[in-house]
Amino acid sequence: MFCYQCEQAAKGEGCTKIGVCGKQPDVAALQDLLTYALKGLGLVAEAAWKMGISDKETNVFTCAALFSTLTNVNFDPNRFPPLINKAVELREKLKEKIKAAGGNVEFQHDAANFQPASTLDGMVKQGEEHGFLSNGDENPDVRSLKHALIFSMRGVAAYAHHAEILGKEDDAVYRDIHEAMAFTLKKDATLEEAVEWVLRSGKTNYRAMELLDAAHTETYGHPVPTKVPLGHKKGKAILVSGHDLKDLEELLKQTEGKGIYVYTHGEMLPAHGYPGLKKYEHFYGHYGTAWQNQQKEFAAFPGTILMTTNCIQKPRETYQDNIFTSGLVGWPGVTHLENRNFEPLIKRALELPGYPDDSNGKSVMVGFARNAILSVADKIIEAVKAGKIRHFFLVAGCDGAKPGRNYYTKFVEMVPEDCIVLTLACGKFRFFDMDLGTIDGIPRLIDIGQCNDAYSAIQIALALANAFNCGVNDLPLSLILSWYEQKAVAILMTLLALDIKNIKLGPSLPAFITPNVLNFLVEKYNIKPISTPEEDLKEILGE
Repeated sequence: MFCYQCEQAAKGEGCTKIGVCGKQPDVAALQDLLTYALKGLGLVAEAAWKMGISDKETNVFTCAALFSTLTNVNFDPNRFPPLINKAVELREKLKEKIKAAGGNVEFQHDAANFQPASTLDGMVKQGEEHGFLSNGDENPDVRSLKHALIFSMRGVAAYAHHAEILGKEDDAVYRDIHEAMAFTLKKDATLEEAVEWVLRSGKTNYRAMELLDAAHTETYGHPVPTKVPLGHKKGKAILVSGHDLKDLEELLKQTEGKGIYVYTHGEMLPAHGYPGLKKYEHFYGHYGTAWQNQQKEFAAFPGTILMTTNCIQKPRETYQDNIFTSGLVGWPGVTHLENRNFEPLIKRALELPGYPDDSNGKSVMVGFARNAILSVADKIIEAVKAGKIRHFFLVAGCDGAKPGRNYYTKFVEMVPEDCIVLTLACGKFRFFDMDLGTIDGIPRLIDIGQCNDAYSAIQIALALANAFNCGVNDLPLSLILSWYEQKAVAILMTLLALDIKNIKLGPSLPAFITPNVLNFLVEKYNIKPISTPEEDLKEILGE
């Protein structure tokens, strides 16, 4: 196996025996084969798009299938053969549509014609032939950018998938995903073409996040500032982790009146700010962090756990009977629920002890999406002009188990009192419960939401730039980002596509970026790796 799509890549180079995340070699090979099949499907879909042919089933499937290859989403080898076979089935159906319209269906690349093996072992062997090191003779910088493009489109597909679940789609997003996958097969691709495609993926992701933002706000209302308890209530308990608000909503409906309290974990915390979700009286509080103590916390939780996206490494056998997955998520030995039928999850929660008493712990504030912040924009602008707010720091991104992420905790602790920290995504769980106080009633720690709420953060930055009659890069705003997996890659590409500069990235740089590509990013966008909180703050604030 060879996998280097996430920040945990072994030795900063790539996992070759077993994934640091727990991914087994057979799963890695099957994911590589599915990716290869999606490249072939992309070639055929690209030809179909040019003839005005769009197939909804193919579009929706492609996003779901790409999403299943994200870090920590699906480690169950038995779930991949149906996806691989489906990709080929849809590819051949699309060829028939092209042929019926008078088009050419003689594709030269094997990816558009290959047939999967009939056995799991056979598919694993095929996957080993089509991994990320299979084109060893390609220009390393072009290959680096192609791989960055694949990883970025995996993130795009995740957001597009969640948006589609709630009824928001855009053919332009689907077309870009197909054509991007097709481009990665181009043997004579130039460096300029590869750079253009990587930046294009950022624009595509911006649109996908916009769709998801509309899906969330039109379905559940715009988030409002909301206090979320970190304690618990006496009674049976279910913990929901991940990103999928539709799963959470359906669970809340199915648990009404059953004496069960529903808690959030990780990226689900911002769900408490949505009016359409916070209306449920048994939707109570938040439990645990995102990564640091995850296995320990899950083992101690007295109820069941629903995982809706990639938020856990391999669960321990000691408590995996209490974990259930939904949608595309899957691990061997963990019960997977289909069609949002949460009855088995609920039944198990009622069997478990739950909490014996109430606990009133700390609380945190959520719900500061763009509507909430921009409603007090005049107050923020006035505070900046009066010198009361000197600088804004967006300290955001992914969390992870690898050492070095305490940088972000220390950074926020050291931010001067006349500065404000904006945050989003699961990286905030390093510092989300800090009390930083306020500036003229404006919280100094503002939680914007999930990772996809980077769209909200961008809208806030654009609005402030407009108010100050300057560009985003001229604002007293610095981006201190942490990355872990492919949604973060997509968001980074979005920021670059918007020409946002001076980003500090950590805790380590992507293994799939070659020195030449890194030099390009430094020269054009002034991206720099994090150093120490003291040095970075001194540099940013000019002290």
